[in-house]
Amino acid sequence: MRPESAIGHTLRRWLLNLLRAAHVVGLIGSGSVLFGGNPGPVFPFLLVGSGCAMVGLDLWSNPAYLRQVAGLWMAIKLALVAWLAFDAARAAWLFWLVLVLSVLAAHAPARFRHRDLWRAL
Repeated sequence: MRPESAIGHTLRRWLLNLLRAAHVVGLIGSGSVLFGGNPGPVFPFLLVGSGCAMVGLDLWSNPAYLRQVAGLWMAIKLALVAWLAFDAARAAWLFWLVLVLSVLAAHAPARFRHRDLWRAL
């Protein structure tokens, strides 16, 4: 972890919370297409933009992120989302799979999420 001042840490936490909220709005809007909705083009951009910003913040504050379980999950999630985008027959099932696994990964104990995979080998 990079050293941060108390103010920097607080600002980062608030920014991350705002990005998470934007990500959920983008997720719901984008996912509504799978259930007959017509949300418009802003939701996928909100979903992807907020997701990229959160990964960027994670990488900035923790350069080892990509070697950890959380980084591995991010790569798996992106592969599943790409599959979802190109397989309409399985899109709804993949949507729910990614959603449930994302919640489980995000709320897993920090000791698990931040486990360094290279050291575990």
